[in-house]
Amino acid sequence: MQNPCPLVLGLENSMPELQSAPANNQELCVLIEQLADQLCPAIDGNFDFSIQVSSRHEGVDKLQMLMNLVLDSAHRALSKLNTTNTELIALNASFELESAKAKRATAAKSEFLARMSHEIRTPMTAILGFAESLRMRELNEAQMTDAIDTIHSNGQYLLGLINDILDMTKIEAGKMEIEHVACTPRSIVAKTMELMSVRAEAKKIGLHADFVGSIPETIVSDPTRVKQILINLLGNAIKFTENGEVRVIVQTVPDPQVDTTEASDEALLQFDVLDSGIGMTESQTQRLFKPFVQADTTMTRRFGGTGLGLAISKELANLLGGDVAVIHSQLGSGTQFRATIATGSLNGVKMLDGNSVEESETLERSAGAQPQDSLLGARILLAEDGIDNQRLITFVLEKAGAEVEVAEDGQCALFKALSAERKGHPFDVILMDMQMPVLDGYQTTTALRCCGYLRPIIALTAQAMTGDRETCINAGCDGYATKPIDRDRLIEELNFQIKRARSASPVKISI
Repeated sequence: MQNPCPLVLGLENSMPELQSAPANNQELCVLIEQLADQLCPAIDGNFDFSIQVSSRHEGVDKLQMLMNLVLDSAHRALSKLNTTNTELIALNASFELESAKAKRATAAKSEFLARMSHEIRTPMTAILGFAESLRMRELNEAQMTDAIDTIHSNGQYLLGLINDILDMTKIEAGKMEIEHVACTPRSIVAKTMELMSVRAEAKKIGLHADFVGSIPETIVSDPTRVKQILINLLGNAIKFTENGEVRVIVQTVPDPQVDTTEASDEALLQFDVLDSGIGMTESQTQRLFKPFVQADTTMTRRFGGTGLGLAISKELANLLGGDVAVIHSQLGSGTQFRATIATGSLNGVKMLDGNSVEESETLERSAGAQPQDSLLGARILLAEDGIDNQRLITFVLEKAGAEVEVAEDGQCALFKALSAERKGHPFDVILMDMQMPVLDGYQTTTALRCCGYLRPIIALTAQAMTGDRETCINAGCDGYATKPIDRDRLIEELNFQIKRARSASPVKISI
């Protein structure tokens, strides 16, 4: 017989009377020892078993049943404990993962805020500094001109920074709205080149556009977003090029995602932007399209920027059915970026060769050089509560030839508009700030429309997020302009609404 387990030894030591029991109790002793032997695995924490002893003793049977119940209960408790322990391990791993993500997010947020602080404070230093010099009249005429140009360019930079952040926010929220309208590629390229030529001339580098092969006269896309992509790519190329030139090559190419075995009237418009700038290493190019990331921190210190432009351009190109990628870059010898967008259906669209495109571009530039329509003779009600904005916008509109009357809040605007109608000397258009005291622009516009007012109302607002335009139109506005104002666009919108209203010959209303 094997050596008994400690449990059996314990039983034997605790029951000396059984060891000397009469013969008829010997069977009971053997049964108890068998029960004890079978219970030994429980010492190692194993409760997934049951005890089986053949007995004619009622007490032994009850003891066996009780032991099996205890074993089953212990087994279930251990299983639950193991499950809980597994869940705790998984929960702890998840917590560590989320903690790591939170730390990365906090670091990214801190880095972003530090960069934004730098990007905002740098131009603000120039704006406030030169503004103070102008106020103190300590500059000569040439210096004043330079100071004004510096204030304007830094203000434009800040506006672009805000727009980039808003665009990135819209893209990440999945709320970026894309138009699909007929537009002219040659016009988009011409306007972009005209805009970017100022930067290129300032750095004394060449800027050229080439059209290769047949280019569609029109495509179906979003001209504003296509122009934004080109501005970002050309702006980067000019920024990182000290000598030489920047060139954009435009051509029509097949769409690789379209089945070539089937007839298709769709293609891609391809824009290759090449520069002779500083170039990049392969590891640097892999980081380019991440938001708020540039090739390295040295470039950030040397050239500035948020690192948003390329990320936005790639997302916009994707939304337009194409992409943005680095085709080639070599340190010290330049970079080639490629942007593609879908053309939409080209069925029935006239195709132009390179010479035709250039001729059309020249004609368009000539037409664009003609002076814009003035606002001569137009009566405009400016509803605006900001004193500085009142002065600025009034100056711009009066300089364009308009007669301007100011209302400092919505209630005053409502009274002046209706009063002018009653007197038979109405305003041609109302320029309505949407955030005003007493009555805001939405309430004022709604009230005017409820009174039967039919003349044009243009919303003027600093809110430029997705859906803001639709909110203004739904309130009863005919047009939409944003702050800070773009004087050319504002005058163009005012002229459009005035001409549209006059051509429609609205019926005079009784108010």
